[in-house]
Amino acid sequence: MKPMNFRRPQGQHRSTFRSPAGTALILPAAVLALSFSSPAAAQGNVPKAEADAKLRYCEVCHGVSAQGFHGYYPIPRLAGQPTEYLKNQLQAFVEHRRTSNIMFNVGHVLSPAMIDALTTDFNQLNPKPLGGAPKENIDEGKNIFENGVAAGNVPACASCHGPQAKGNGPFPRLAGQLYDYITAKLTNWEKERGQNPAQPDISAVMQPIAHSLTQPQIKAVAAYLSYLE
Repeated sequence: MKPMNFRRPQGQHRSTFRSPAGTALILPAAVLALSFSSPAAAQGNVPKAEADAKLRYCEVCHGVSAQGFHGYYPIPRLAGQPTEYLKNQLQAFVEHRRTSNIMFNVGHVLSPAMIDALTTDFNQLNPKPLGGAPKENIDEGKNIFENGVAAGNVPACASCHGPQAKGNGPFPRLAGQLYDYITAKLTNWEKERGQNPAQPDISAVMQPIAHSLTQPQIKAVAAYLSYLE
């Protein structure tokens, strides 16, 4: 078996690790957990160099400047997300309201101080969107985002996510989010969110909305959002 070929793509100021096949390297959950454990973080004292190292480590999966990554499956953009939203989602993985073995092992070893440092850094990042979505239905997507779908009882996305889709508090930023990630999440919302009935959360707001959108509508709004800066 040939060894992994780690290389730095041209034009990128931080390393994104890829396998020879070009997919994102997904490290074992135990390795991820160990990499996030440190005495400094546990004591609530997080030096900037350590926080920066953790941020770069997150970029192994989430892409340069946390702009997202088109790998074997889409890994979401974290850049520009509200800190409250990011903290809520980390807690959701820990409580199994969202399921991911990797993110569970990352989330449950992070100290509150490290979570504060990481989510603040992610919030302040603002890379260009990756783009790449089809553009033929962007106008329809814009209309859905701004006005909703009256016939399907779908409210305007902007009413929660903000007029520029920058997010607000517990509501995520959608501007610049990956087209294939948004499409997959809206399509599979009922299977991927609210997995722990004993721990209801704000994601329940989206369940009837995602259920009411048709697949062409989902793809249209996802395409529109993926190009927003």
